[in-house]
Amino acid sequence: MTYCLGIKVKEGLIAIADTRITSGSETTTAKKISIHRNKKNNLFLMTSGLRSIRDKAVTYFEDMMEDQSAHFDKMYKAVNAFGTQLRRVALEDKQALLDAGLIFNLFAIVGGKLEHDKEHKLFLLYPEGNWIEIGDATPFCIIGNSGYGKPVLNRGLTYDSSIRFALKTGFLSFDSTRVSASDVGYPIDVAIFKADEGTLIEKRFQHNELSPIAKLWNEKLKAAIAEIPEIWIDDFINTPDTKFVNLQQ
Repeated sequence: MTYCLGIKVKEGLIAIADTRITSGSETTTAKKISIHRNKKNNLFLMTSGLRSIRDKAVTYFEDMMEDQSAHFDKMYKAVNAFGTQLRRVALEDKQALLDAGLIFNLFAIVGGKLEHDKEHKLFLLYPEGNWIEIGDATPFCIIGNSGYGKPVLNRGLTYDSSIRFALKTGFLSFDSTRVSASDVGYPIDVAIFKADEGTLIEKRFQHNELSPIAKLWNEKLKAAIAEIPEIWIDDFINTPDTKFVNLQQ
């Protein structure tokens, strides 16, 4: 399984991707995010699904990006191009995968800003090659193991959140997934697009670098639960069960 998170806030974009690859009883590490920079044109691409589909589609897309005749000036055009390459891989490999009992499955998150975009953009792309744009109302999307980390984002994140707050919330979302799902883990790759500078930076974090933050989050979460008033519990526990009493009479 995979955990890839894309966040769009007013100050920019954040991408977080785990690197754990599980195949049967074997666990390995592989990068799930690719970065593409060309002067002021910057985008990232994260994927979740069959690794063979991912590698082939991304290779085709990178070949297209390197071709001088294939110039994308808006993000949706680049997303369309990746969708085209994904459909190309489907034509080549889908039937063979089905014959082997495998489903053609690849989701992608694509974010960035190209020269004619008015603002930074974030897209969710489906295995069929179609896509949706992530808007301000729900400024994030997750591909892979989404169930455990989504509540943290729903409760804390808005489009107006600072990029620092968004990164912290995004990490806590990953950590919530990591402790609940054995197929998601370190190291994690993080990319940040700064809207005011038009720059895209990336860094890989190891477990030892972020474990103190995870420990602090765990302690504060327990403390917050302990501070919640308990009068409603007292009223419930200390109230006689009249139905039970009547049955005994």
